[in-house]
Amino acid sequence: PGKAIPSTFTSLLEAFAGMWINAFLVCVLCIAWVKKKTLNSNEKILLLLGCSRFCSLCFSWVYYFLSIIYPNYLYVQPTQQLLVSFRSFFNYSDLWVSACLCGFYCIKIANFRNRFFIYLKVKIDRIVPWLLLGSEIFSLVIGIFVYDISDKAQCNNSTGPQNLWKVNMKIDEHFFPLYFVTGLGFVISFTTVISSALFLLFSLWRHKCKMQTNSINSLSTDAHIKAMKSILSFFIMYSINFIFFIAAMINSRQKGNPKFLIIYVFLFAFLGLHSIILILSNPKLEKTLLRICHRLLWLLWEKRSPEGLQAMEGSHAGVETTCYELTATPIPCSPALLRESRW
Repeated sequence: PGKAIPSTFTSLLEAFAGMWINAFLVCVLCIAWVKKKTLNSNEKILLLLGCSRFCSLCFSWVYYFLSIIYPNYLYVQPTQQLLVSFRSFFNYSDLWVSACLCGFYCIKIANFRNRFFIYLKVKIDRIVPWLLLGSEIFSLVIGIFVYDISDKAQCNNSTGPQNLWKVNMKIDEHFFPLYFVTGLGFVISFTTVISSALFLLFSLWRHKCKMQTNSINSLSTDAHIKAMKSILSFFIMYSINFIFFIAAMINSRQKGNPKFLIIYVFLFAFLGLHSIILILSNPKLEKTLLRICHRLLWLLWEKRSPEGLQAMEGSHAGVETTCYELTATPIPCSPALLRESRW
């Protein structure tokens, strides 16, 4: 339908932008991994989250691109089965790794006197790799399950050239058992995220009240208020994402409907927007992003402006002259110093 075209192209553009954002996150963390030879627990979660979101957006982008430009290619086995299976795997990986990230923040930052909570706070760095491994294994099982169901549905409905949306409606009839499993997994991850956010908000609010009662300096209070606002934004974003995910499952048999495509506009926007918030909340990532943006703006200004181009050439010449002078100019030394150093 013509009305669905703007929403579809908006979804494709958002997916493409989200791919670049998460690619930046992955590249920066990989460079840090190579330099430091290790990553802390927070960086491990962010790295896996960035990879999952990049791949999820990539497969979604390819799927919707083919559905618009070459819809018949989706029904050449096993094209659709592989795309749907990989997309489900990375979507679930994104959900569970996001839940691990929120749980990690809650355990690291929150302050409760419960023995089990204290035990988790001490052992969390050892638990994180196993949580990530379990998340990927569970996502892989879901991906295999999706491939099997989509393959059976494709074989049962390959009756000849038909409209793309009509065939999808027939295939979706076989996915109702999968929708239950998918919805259950999303509810569990969503419950983990919301519980972690609420516990963390309560802990920060209680700590802020104690600091105000004891007249602690305002800088620490402002830091806690800023952290509470950040967690609250995550809480709101995940709530909105959950609502749109449920709406997408309910309207999954109406893929030609513009409402369904508008839902995916918001789902794709969440993946990119949340990654931007994670980058800006991390000082190292934020500093790297600002440095790259500043460099790109400077290069664009130099290319468009002749004066900027001359300034660039002059700066390069100055750098070369300076380097030559540093290497060619002899270092002044006294005779005594030469004798002492045995030159």
